[in-house]
Amino acid sequence: MKLKFTLAIFGLSLLTNLIPADVSAFAQTATDDCRATALSPANNSKDEEAQYGWSHLWRYCKENAQLGQPAAGESRVVFFGDSITEAWNLPTFFPGKPYVNRGVSGETTSQMLLRFRQDVIDLSPKVVVILAGTNDIAGNTGPITIKAIEENFASMAEIAQANGVHIVLSSVLPAFDYPWRHGQEPVEKIAALNSWLKDYATSHRLVYLDYYTVMQDARHGLPPELSGDGVHPNAVGYSVMQPLAEKAIAQAGR
Repeated sequence: MKLKFTLAIFGLSLLTNLIPADVSAFAQTATDDCRATALSPANNSKDEEAQYGWSHLWRYCKENAQLGQPAAGESRVVFFGDSITEAWNLPTFFPGKPYVNRGVSGETTSQMLLRFRQDVIDLSPKVVVILAGTNDIAGNTGPITIKAIEENFASMAEIAQANGVHIVLSSVLPAFDYPWRHGQEPVEKIAALNSWLKDYATSHRLVYLDYYTVMQDARHGLPPELSGDGVHPNAVGYSVMQPLAEKAIAQAGR
């Protein structure tokens, strides 16, 4: 019994020593980890997964460290998503706004959920604009049910709400087919997911940002004037999205 008690005290002491003394120490640990990763031989790889890992946890590590916390009075907004977000030149479309782009090409909601804390919560935004789901439907990381996608969205929303971040849930953009993965028949799946996103936003007092309705063509895809490949917006497409996003952000931040 005495031996067990001694071991328990030793274990507790060891655990205590492993916990950083304060938030600044924890931040320094994260920065050191980031620096070590940046210097890793794996970072010389042209393979993005080898360089950043399956969930791209280190994709924005250095940028996050350099960004720091918002200045006094700054209403930071994080745009969080996949390639549609990553390709959006925020300084051009939202000049002078403290908007941060944390999109990663090809990502699904399962991957995004894993990096949500470091790429959203730790940046202390006032609002997060989440645009995701089309790569799930395309099957980028394997088969997934609509229910599982919904649960990933719900988890991100719950984490944001628990940390005082206002949420904009964006509709999935229209897509009739995926040029990199033909035959997925996404139209009905996108409609079902968007219906759930709208209902979830309403029932949880979040803002639903409807890109889909104004951007769809007769086939419920993206028309050529808004997209070169039927999935990713071009400059005209982003011009359609910009005022809709601004309105949703203003609504969420009230």
